[in-house]
Amino acid sequence: MGVTLTAVAALLGTTPNARPATAPVDAVRCEALARSRIPASVISLPTGGGRVNAASEVTETISGTSVTYCRVDAALFPVDPSAPAIRMRVALPLEWTRRSMMFGGGGYNGTLPDVRANAPFGLANAPTPLARGYATYGSDSGHQADPAKHPVSSLDGSFALNDEALRNFSAGDALKKTHDAAQFLIRRGYGAQAEHVYFAGGSTGGREALAVVQRWPRAFDGVISAFPAWNNLAEVLYLGHATQLLARPGAFPGPEKQALLYDSVIRACDAQDGLADGIVSNPDACRFEPEKLRCPDGGDTGSSCLSDRQIASVTAISSPWKWPYKVASGEKGYPGFPFLSGADMRTPLLGFGTTAPAHPMPLTSGYGTQYWDQWVKYFLTRDPGHSPLAVDPEQPGKWLSRISRLSEIQDLNDADLRPFARSGGKLLLIHGAADELVSHRSTNDYYERVTGTSGPRETREFMRYYLVPGANHANFGNPAFAPGWDSVTAIEQWSEKQRKPVSPVATDARDGRTRPLCEYPRWPRYRAGNPDNAGSFVCGGNAA
Repeated sequence: MGVTLTAVAALLGTTPNARPATAPVDAVRCEALARSRIPASVISLPTGGGRVNAASEVTETISGTSVTYCRVDAALFPVDPSAPAIRMRVALPLEWTRRSMMFGGGGYNGTLPDVRANAPFGLANAPTPLARGYATYGSDSGHQADPAKHPVSSLDGSFALNDEALRNFSAGDALKKTHDAAQFLIRRGYGAQAEHVYFAGGSTGGREALAVVQRWPRAFDGVISAFPAWNNLAEVLYLGHATQLLARPGAFPGPEKQALLYDSVIRACDAQDGLADGIVSNPDACRFEPEKLRCPDGGDTGSSCLSDRQIASVTAISSPWKWPYKVASGEKGYPGFPFLSGADMRTPLLGFGTTAPAHPMPLTSGYGTQYWDQWVKYFLTRDPGHSPLAVDPEQPGKWLSRISRLSEIQDLNDADLRPFARSGGKLLLIHGAADELVSHRSTNDYYERVTGTSGPRETREFMRYYLVPGANHANFGNPAFAPGWDSVTAIEQWSEKQRKPVSPVATDARDGRTRPLCEYPRWPRYRAGNPDNAGSFVCGGNAA
């Protein structure tokens, strides 16, 4: 852990790379942490140090168990006096297992993650990390959401007007700062170091999970990354491209037409995996032509068909898109979303809402278009009054140089994970094949880049990637399949005991159905037996 570990080791009289002893630790000294300072010297990136604002003992029921822990709220001060502080929270359980887990955020962050929560796509009846005796922590990534700027906290991008706050979020600097400070507080609280250090996050948090693997390969022993928005600039440009398409007169398909499209795709492709259950297990094999839904003469004649303009927009959104210029990160495009993307099985374009984009951007236009809106205003133009429809990602004109500079910190696309592997790190990667906010095709691309760099066999020694049919973004709404998997136990077993994941199974908490988690590019094929039982399926397709 570089400067942080060396500095703390000197204070504790240990060597930087030594594993801590496994002897029992004293009870957490909660009161001693209150109002204590966090020296800048224990943080490996530049900060103004920090301070604990509050520390109190809390007893709550978590995962059905009474858990007593010390809740610590702290702030890390910026170097730039005009930048916001990093707000962070640490939970130190009285019954500590010498493990810790950091949680990532979501969207543009701006709020503290729930340190009592489970890992993304976590198994509903499995205890959360805090209930297991983990010390848990997370931060707002270096800024506080302002409801006056956006009513949805995770969509407030106004912090990006400040360069330090921008780097804290986009480059991931706040991750290491928070991690170093939290580990310092863990040592202060228990008088001992954590033996095993983990990270879990989904969406932006999944991107943050890959950021710590890439930038600080020795900081975490095991990492869980779910539906990661790793190529953030590339996806933002794609969202802008889609926003431009959907804003054209007559191009936006309303909710009824979105449901029509989704239902038509399901009818065409559902049974290809051997079972008609509303889940398309092999989306890459699904071939559907939206022209089959064309209204007579191509006009918009009602909810039972798509106009030519609507067919053109949904076809473009579901297709790979490349921009005709170079950016510093080297990214060249984004793979688009399949027609199957949707939050409740009948809204394939939920990421783009129920009404067409406009300026000002309506809340009903969806998460994706509003994400673009905030990025244009605060990241790109730094003009809160700027119309998101006035920037064309295909031809950005005067904004190209700024786009290229932002790509260097927003596209965390270093696929060389060999330093992480050499440090003994383990990575679990999981994504839903019906994700409407982060395309699973992008995660497929990332995985293929990693295997292309490290080699397929070598990659399997430290990484597993599971693509879950029917699952959407964070089990939002009513997806075709809402997976729950005890990834925390899986990463523990792999990292601490070298027990690799073998035939993992996901459970839908709503109805108890189970499905095998197949290593990409394999997918679940129905064989015979009870269709609600994972044992009735075999992982088909090509082996990784």
